[in-house]
Amino acid sequence: MQARGRIVIYHDIEQNTDAWLELRIGKATASKFGTFMANEGKAFGDPAKDYALQIALEISTGRKAEFGFSNDHTERGHEQEPIARMLYEEENFVTVTNGGFFDWIEYGDSPDGLVGNDGIIEIKSVIAKTHYATLRRGNFDPAYKWQLIGHLDCTGRKWVDFVSYCSDFPNEKQLITHRLYREQCDDEITRLRERRSEFLKLVQEIKNSVY
Repeated sequence: MQARGRIVIYHDIEQNTDAWLELRIGKATASKFGTFMANEGKAFGDPAKDYALQIALEISTGRKAEFGFSNDHTERGHEQEPIARMLYEEENFVTVTNGGFFDWIEYGDSPDGLVGNDGIIEIKSVIAKTHYATLRRGNFDPAYKWQLIGHLDCTGRKWVDFVSYCSDFPNEKQLITHRLYREQCDDEITRLRERRSEFLKLVQEIKNSVY
């Protein structure tokens, strides 16, 4: 696939496998775009600098830097994501296919699934308090704004469904879906691209200083 004058490579690979983890080494990924979009227009904050250091070290060594962590919430998400995916398919009469990894060399993206030729989904299996806040808000969780926009930018697709799932709720309220269309966020995509370019320069500066 070609976009913006560059070639993006789609790897049809299962998430959280060793091969998938290896593909992500040394790349900024959409799940972390929010770290460098914070303080937009100003100097990068400590979370963005820490993330840049992680990526620079991975580029330098060719192995995953020990910055990541796993906790009860992330494990819960991995366990319950297949249930949320099944419910989403049933409610929307669609088949969700593997999200894989969209590889732009310096950065990339792993959506939770592809829907037809135009859509993608991002599933969050959350605790009751977080799910209730999304229910009351009537929109996607703003904490994931730049991840969702990153999905649209990296995949080139027309829309992304934010899916919040919590098994503690009554059956009819366990799954909440909010759709974000590409045409709604052209300005944000442009801003993301500009800030990401600045961030990748920071990564290169740190990498050069390691030697």
